[in-house]
Amino acid sequence: MADNLKQSDNGRTATELGEPPVQRQQTLARLQAVPWLMFIAALALAAWLAWEAFGADDLGDPLATSLVAFEKQNRLTVFSAELAPVVASDDSRFLGMVQSRQVAVIPARVDYTLDLSQVGEERLAWNPETEVLDVQLPAIRVGKPNLDEARAQYLREGIWITRDAQDNLTRKNTQLAEQQAVKQAANPVLLDIARGAARDAIRQNLAIPLEVAGYGNVTVNVRFDGEIAPQ
Repeated sequence: MADNLKQSDNGRTATELGEPPVQRQQTLARLQAVPWLMFIAALALAAWLAWEAFGADDLGDPLATSLVAFEKQNRLTVFSAELAPVVASDDSRFLGMVQSRQVAVIPARVDYTLDLSQVGEERLAWNPETEVLDVQLPAIRVGKPNLDEARAQYLREGIWITRDAQDNLTRKNTQLAEQQAVKQAANPVLLDIARGAARDAIRQNLAIPLEVAGYGNVTVNVRFDGEIAPQ
């Protein structure tokens, strides 16, 4: 049986991976710094405008100050993960006399986002005595996997693999890789990391502008729908 092997851009092949592909899957988290910085800038601008409008003696409503910036952001990407689904497909032709198989490792990127357009005043609670702002966020949204087939690795097995058979194997593996990436992205560990990143982002992006506006050292408590409010 002959093996047909496609190499990746960096020259490594599927047979050079050593360990089984499933054991080599790694999740790489990348925090989205640029959207966060834009978010902070928008909040800081809103806080400054509130300070200019109300003056140092009357700082106005901190909830309104926060909501102004939320309304400017439809969706905030708080976390990204890169996955490596490993899939396999079979093809049979000429009444089963010609069999072929393809194993594929297809990198996929998944974004985790917050829909800030759902954050209204009913999701914010300000305690002026303790200077604590409670924020209730909607659930994290898991985006559709973005497959990077340009970096995919393929291992094909078969005595004779026709062009149609190869196209069929690749098409089936692409579908399987997308389905597997969706399942991997819903892993509770990744969702917890995404929620943690969202909490940090919202906490910093609200506390800093409010401090600039003159509210002092504000404490921001962040929770998601379904979570119990802190006592």
